Amino acid sequence: MISIIAAAGTDAASKGFFETFGVNTPFFIAQLVNFIIVLIVLKKFAFTPIQEMLEHRRNRIAEGEEKLKRIEQQLAESEQRTQEAIDKANADAARLINEAKESAASLTEKKAQEAVASAQQILAKAEEAAAAERKTMQNELKKEFGRLITTTTANVTGKVLDEDDQKRINEEALASVES
Repeated sequence: MISIIAAAGTDAASKGFFETFGVNTPFFIAQLVNFIIVLIVLKKFAFTPIQEMLEHRRNRIAEGEEKLKRIEQQLAESEQRTQEAIDKANADAARLINEAKESAASLTEKKAQEAVASAQQILAKAEEAAAAERKTMQNELKKEFGRLITTTTANVTGKVLDEDDQKRINEEALASVES
């Protein structure tokens, strides 16, 4: 290749540039005009729309990234609010459980006290009933004992006792039995 250029260099002195390289001037100008027309057509109909499309895609990608960042931020805020709500609900639940336990303990204590009071009332009534029954039985026993003593005394002495004698014997017998 260098030899061709060197060979062309010696002939170039005698001939013109275009003639040295075998360039046909009218064809060269036509090729130059065709190249400029193709360049203008490509620039107008190919390169510019492609560049606009690429710029539009870059803008959409940038908008998508911004939206993604906003969504991530909103998601983080939402998670934080959700966690706060869960924490609050857990605290409320714990408080309600404690209140229920305290209420149950208080209710149990109250019911136990009511049961004790009821049992004491039942015992008091039972004691009263037993005392009344004992008193009734004692009175019946005294009457029966007095009758038996009077009958026995009347049978032993062989005499019929009057009211005053029966009363006196009953009182003496009861006094000796009670002491």
